[in-house]
Amino acid sequence: MGSTILYIEDNPDNMMLVKRALEARGYKLLQALNGVTGVAAAERENVDLILLDINLPDIDGYEVARRIRNSHKHTLAYTPIIAVTANALKGDAEKALSAGCDVYMSKPINIRELWARVEAFVPSPNKQG
Repeated sequence: MGSTILYIEDNPDNMMLVKRALEARGYKLLQALNGVTGVAAAERENVDLILLDINLPDIDGYEVARRIRNSHKHTLAYTPIIAVTANALKGDAEKALSAGCDVYMSKPINIRELWARVEAFVPSPNKQG
């Protein structure tokens, strides 16, 4: 049984890259193209981890993280959130962490770093222990 990851991302190229990389490791990937549908998916589905783009077309990733952390679904207070963003200005990582993200990763996405960060929270279903 694979672990489920929700990726909230509006860029189809990034979505496809991450989908292929994570499914190759045995994860199930749920996709949301904006913040509002991402929050709804997190509340509706049982997810083990959330990958969150910060620059979304409707509400930004900081607001998404805050809504997820304040959700009526108790488990979302503890579900790991990895911010994945092209924002690389001083203070961006701190802003993501203070909004409720656990880890900050910059784009362009490095697949090895992605695997390592995801596996730190959710062991890969394909890896033998």
